[in-house]
Amino acid sequence: MGRLVLTEKIGIPGIRDIAVYMAHGGYSNLLKVLKEMTPADVVREVTKSGLRGRGGAGFPTGLKWSFLDRKTEKPRYLVCNADESEPGTFKDRYLIELLPHLLIEGLIISSFALGVKTCYIYVRGEFKYLIGILQKAIHGSYQHNFLGENILGSGFSLDIFLHPGGGAYICGEETAMLESLEGKRGNPRIKPPFPAYKGLYDCPTVVNNVETLATVVPIIDMGGAAYADMGKGKSTGTKLISACGNINNPGVYEIELGLPVEDFIFSEKYCGGIRNGKRLKAVVPGGSSVPVLPAELILRTVKGTQRLMTYESLSEGGFDSGTMLGSGGFIVYDEDACMVRNTWNFTRFYRHESCGQCSPCREGTAWMEPVLHRIEQGKGKYSDIDLLVNIAGKIEGNTICPFGDAAAWPVSSAIRHFRHEFEFHIEHPEIVKNIDHGSIVQYPASNIQYR
Repeated sequence: MGRLVLTEKIGIPGIRDIAVYMAHGGYSNLLKVLKEMTPADVVREVTKSGLRGRGGAGFPTGLKWSFLDRKTEKPRYLVCNADESEPGTFKDRYLIELLPHLLIEGLIISSFALGVKTCYIYVRGEFKYLIGILQKAIHGSYQHNFLGENILGSGFSLDIFLHPGGGAYICGEETAMLESLEGKRGNPRIKPPFPAYKGLYDCPTVVNNVETLATVVPIIDMGGAAYADMGKGKSTGTKLISACGNINNPGVYEIELGLPVEDFIFSEKYCGGIRNGKRLKAVVPGGSSVPVLPAELILRTVKGTQRLMTYESLSEGGFDSGTMLGSGGFIVYDEDACMVRNTWNFTRFYRHESCGQCSPCREGTAWMEPVLHRIEQGKGKYSDIDLLVNIAGKIEGNTICPFGDAAAWPVSSAIRHFRHEFEFHIEHPEIVKNIDHGSIVQYPASNIQYR
């Protein structure tokens, strides 16, 4: 285990320059596609690879591509989702900063497969330092005729445009992103119709995340079957994981899916264990929008089997005892972390970022945040805990887009697994209200077995 297919060239000096990238095999897979393959061949290889969307949902990429309306005479569009804004997730910006041409090559190959002549990269507004890097990469690709009219004499033409967003989390949702690209407020659309039929400018559109599109390049290089041989089961290939929190080695790691969670946290190759010799308390494995799990459930399932870094293993047990791989924003908490404060901080974010279109989300997040703050400050009541569970249940599944679920799951899971901490804040206001944010609250023993 441990083969690198996305990040193997990152350490090469000057790899951001197109000449260096080409000297190390860059754009050779584009040449292969244009000379030896048809669009259907490319779609077939991506489907065969089992690649799943790396933005969070994990939907099969080849299947998503197959939905694109190819019968209409309207133009088709490909939109690259570079609006990475999930708290705890920073792997896409890492890829763009260090290997921009891998993304550009992936975009060109994907556009060829989809019959797209115009492609947009929607970049999060805060990523100003990445815009110059991407513009330089796009300019270099035009100079070498990897973009523009009649690319390398193939008859295929493509233009790529860079579009900075306004820094709204909601624009990471694909239909809100399309609204923003059209110059409108970034509100999610009601589906159906889906973007594959009515997307950007009412035309067939595919929206894929940065990591997903970059992965198309190694898939073409090695073949879909070889890529599918990596990983485990339906979780094929490799995945970029953004590791942060109370660990010794925070950073971005490319793992082969199927790696045991315990190995990822404690091996020196990856997270390097818990900082300062502390014990593991909890993990949010897929960015702030997925359920948090306590130590014993992130390392082992309820059945006692080893928890793996796969879509299936992490979700085993449903939300009662499982979680999601999501975007791979792997946040680790040690024994001193306050789960009440952490949950309030997440909810504060979701209240701020809600677009306000759906009443359950708009009103629900506006209720949860002050109630959680009240508990966190030692001013809560026992009834507040059940109130939070009730509000989260009213939000979940009742909004146009998954934002509502993303806001509800951290709250309901934190209470499910760490209710004793919420009760401690209510029972001991004299302790909680007098501590500052750098202090440690010694919670009473629970049934959680920390490693």
